[in-house]
Amino acid sequence: MYPRIRNISFDCHDTYALAGFWSAVLGYARHDEDAPGDPEAAVVPPGGTTPHLFFQEVPEDKVTKNRVHICLEPVDRTRDEEVERVLGLGATMVADRRLADGTGWAVLADPEGNEFCVLRSAGERVATTTVEDHQ
Repeated sequence: MYPRIRNISFDCHDTYALAGFWSAVLGYARHDEDAPGDPEAAVVPPGGTTPHLFFQEVPEDKVTKNRVHICLEPVDRTRDEEVERVLGLGATMVADRRLADGTGWAVLADPEGNEFCVLRSAGERVATTTVEDHQ
């Protein structure tokens, strides 16, 4: 039997704030024991499944590109609607790779600079497929 992913970890300065951002983005619940100022925080998917997102306080700033990042696929909205929603939650645009034909993706960063992508929804991929698209 293979292992399962329990946590995806983020180094950050403000664990509670960053957990709050990702809680709002994904609709995950904050871990009930987390409080502002804690050196660790987590958000948990609905139903208590995994993986959890785990946030740990570190003193250093992020200085280079992520080696691993999360790609989000909207379920009940379009890619562009999801990009606008997440920008409204405090994300910033890093690289807009959306194309005029509806393909492509957007690279954003969370409030501490961790990059992630917003891809097209499944319906959008069916409507416009190309080998050059991110996923």
